[in-house]
Amino acid sequence: MSFVPPPNHIENFEYCCPTRVIFGTGGIEKVGKLIPEGKRIMLTYGGGSIKRNGVYDKVKAQLGDRIVAEFGGIEANPDYDTLMKGVAIIKEKKVDFLLAVGGGSVVDGTKFMTCAANWTKSDNTYDILTEWGKKRNKDYEPKALCPLATIVTLPATGTEMNNGGVVSCRRLNEKLGFSHPSCFPVFSILDPETTYSLPRKQIANGLADSFVHVMEQYAGEFDMARVQDEESEGLLRAIVDVAPHALETEHPDYKARADYFWAATQALNYLIACGIRQCWATHFIGHELTVFYGLDHGVTLAIVMPRLLTLLAEKRQQKLARMAEKVWGIPREGRTDLEMTKLCIERIEQFFQSLGISTTLSGNNCDGSHIKEIAAKFRGTKIGAEKCIGEAEVEEILTKSL
Repeated sequence: MSFVPPPNHIENFEYCCPTRVIFGTGGIEKVGKLIPEGKRIMLTYGGGSIKRNGVYDKVKAQLGDRIVAEFGGIEANPDYDTLMKGVAIIKEKKVDFLLAVGGGSVVDGTKFMTCAANWTKSDNTYDILTEWGKKRNKDYEPKALCPLATIVTLPATGTEMNNGGVVSCRRLNEKLGFSHPSCFPVFSILDPETTYSLPRKQIANGLADSFVHVMEQYAGEFDMARVQDEESEGLLRAIVDVAPHALETEHPDYKARADYFWAATQALNYLIACGIRQCWATHFIGHELTVFYGLDHGVTLAIVMPRLLTLLAEKRQQKLARMAEKVWGIPREGRTDLEMTKLCIERIEQFFQSLGISTTLSGNNCDGSHIKEIAAKFRGTKIGAEKCIGEAEVEEILTKSL
């Protein structure tokens, strides 16, 4: 009989992250040598900021006529219909290497394109999102048409060092995650100087996103894995401590941007998730706020998390009481776990607000007109580590977020 770990102990796991990380200044100058000779490269990017900040010219200088196609215009929360235009170019130009230059949306969209270009399980490539998003079906094992690599200019999602992504379909009012081993970047170049031209709002959203990524992996269970807990708490402290300095845009500080960049990457390379039960309820609900209200991803997380944790306060009081002490430095003397938990949640919301993010729907010019519609999407299912958040709970969370 095989060993079954007892409750609240680390579970069996496998971990492999094949992505090569090139961190620091001058990384873009190495891109020409990192991509094998003879590859037919398609360069992907977003709205054109890389052309304004000089990154595009640096990449072109390294690759020159090795680039056979470019696909720009990948929007924030990349849209399925947009990405399918890129898939058509991959097939037409016989592209065999994708280089994503930009933030998480560009990288996620490029991951989707490399899967979609070689999807053979059905006639509908949207099934990628339903198979690996809604159904979590990993049985189908495609071989990606071509490998991909990234040059990241906006730290936030951690997608540069994992095998997942999120794609929206605006005409269907859906935003779905997907993941597959074929989606790991071959390499990722992380140069803190590429973040210098970012507006404060994008940095704030990236810090919020990184913080919640850690929380979704950390807060689901108490006392499962000490190493992962300590690593998570260290990341949370680093993000909180560096935030005020990383937000400085008039005179960007290299050290602060470097710490922020590496924390954002570490927040979702899934090392801290090994062998523990996670909770991605904040993200699932937040995705719907983006779909129905058009809010930035980081903003949706800052709205949802405080109310979700309040709803789960009694169930998670041991873990959040520990966080209050380890991350926020709140003394435990004379306080119960539940009292510590409430203080912890208050500090989490205050952190989001310190970034300049409003943590209510009304503060982001959103009313309650879509709350019931959003809640209905969770009918017949239960999300969260405790599997206790369904339609009624989502409606309660969003109503209290007004």
